[in-house]
Amino acid sequence: MENVARGVLYPARHVAAVETRRHDPSPEAARFVELYWHVRWRVDGPHDSKVLSYPSVHLVFEAGGPLVYGVVRDLFVRRLEGEGQVLGVKFRPGCFRPFAGGPVSDLTDRRVPAAEVFGPEVTALGERIMAGRETARLAALAEEFLLARLPEPDPVAAEVAGMVERITARPDLVRVDQAADVLGVSTRTLQRLFAEYVGVTPKWVMRRARLQEAAARAEAGDGVDWADLAVDLGYFDQAHLVRDFTATVGVPPARYARGV
Repeated sequence: MENVARGVLYPARHVAAVETRRHDPSPEAARFVELYWHVRWRVDGPHDSKVLSYPSVHLVFEAGGPLVYGVVRDLFVRRLEGEGQVLGVKFRPGCFRPFAGGPVSDLTDRRVPAAEVFGPEVTALGERIMAGRETARLAALAEEFLLARLPEPDPVAAEVAGMVERITARPDLVRVDQAADVLGVSTRTLQRLFAEYVGVTPKWVMRRARLQEAAARAEAGDGVDWADLAVDLGYFDQAHLVRDFTATVGVPPARYARGV
């Protein structure tokens, strides 16, 4: 569905409640930043936005002040009420490490005041962004701030980003040793790099890619042969797929498909 990112659950409900726009980074910022996203909403009652998150760190400008969100391993749920907006900076997987000053795993499942990472100036920037409306202008403000604070290039960060991209494009990969073979590194090296740069394990990244693919198939509305999909995604059988999907999303995949 247009303007709905992969991983956003119940996309039709999301579009009815939320306006989402994205803005691409400049080539210089693109070494670190995947995209800028801008969400605005006006709802009569509470709306829960649910997302199967990517292995990305986000800098988020919101009403309570800017925050850095680490990778969320469970289902990410954000309750929207009334009217508001949020601007986010989605960093490439692995590429927040040069900003973090330490292992990205320290941020996993956490959100911390952005001032702890970027200094007090980010708070004033957040006030300017929250006072604006136009996506390109807000993204430009965020990018100007980041460009003035870009760390030294880290070739390992770029290498890890490529690793994440390669294994997320292969939802049939189910074991860490398989991914290590594909990437040409040892299992131990892969696990160490992901803890340091991505914040989650290679196993989590592969599992999340499979779950996002299962949700995308359900959302396509063409009817899904769950047994065949389980095989395509490397599950032992359909029951394994159902258990995995239900554990994260909260409902079995067939029930999710009926509610999309």
